[in-house]
Amino acid sequence: MSEKIKVLITGASGLIGGLVWRNLGDKYEFRGLNRSEVDGIPNTQADIRDLDAIMPAFDGVDMVLHLANHTTDVIDWDKHFNVGILGTRNVYEASRLNGVKRIVLGSTGDTMTGYEMEYPYGELAAGEYELLPNSWDLIDENEPTRPKSLYGACKIFCEALGHFYSDRYNMSVICIRLGGVLPKDIPTMRRQYPGYLSHSDCIQMVDLCLSAPESMKFDVFHTSSDNKHSWRDNSHAKKILGWRPTGSADKYEIEDPGGWHQVLEEGQDLRRQPGKP
Repeated sequence: MSEKIKVLITGASGLIGGLVWRNLGDKYEFRGLNRSEVDGIPNTQADIRDLDAIMPAFDGVDMVLHLANHTTDVIDWDKHFNVGILGTRNVYEASRLNGVKRIVLGSTGDTMTGYEMEYPYGELAAGEYELLPNSWDLIDENEPTRPKSLYGACKIFCEALGHFYSDRYNMSVICIRLGGVLPKDIPTMRRQYPGYLSHSDCIQMVDLCLSAPESMKFDVFHTSSDNKHSWRDNSHAKKILGWRPTGSADKYEIEDPGGWHQVLEEGQDLRRQPGKP
């Protein structure tokens, strides 16, 4: 029997980290890097902002699933810089210095949510379905990134930094632009419908990225379930990785009417008339 691949999960105490190590433990040998204790897997308690402190966690690791980040206070630059940018640089550097073969970066669909300022993508997010055309063009990974928050902008930098490490040091870096993974696996807001990512689809995607051929040196994948009102194209992951999502936001009926207040960030204006380009 072959030895399990050793995978370090940063942010192992979070929702996605927990889903991964609880459901894929038969296939991979997981350990965590977390500021707090993680019950269930071996864990190094350290702050990813401190490169020297996190270095021991990477010893003997084959791959890293990098999920640790600051996801709230979307306009707080200091928090996003310290954890999102500096922390990610430290994860890449610790991986390089320890000979890690692959980093799977938990990126975000928020790298593209600026497109919701345009018609009809904002209407899809706001749940204003009566204003939609019969069909719309999907946005794929080849389109320019367009964040709507500092969180998304920082993730774009982390993807680019991963491309640098891949090219310069011959490391494999795969970026998953994660959709909305929800605690109860059920959307509760209309705004969550386009980008909803079911637990099972998320776990499958992470597994496929960890087990992808060694020849895959860098790639970026949009990752949301097959939702009727999605506008981010997930066909690249299906074609390259063989991802087969089974979840869909459309399985759930909710009473929430939606609205632009769910789409626009604080202090942000639409600058166009709803229902029109």
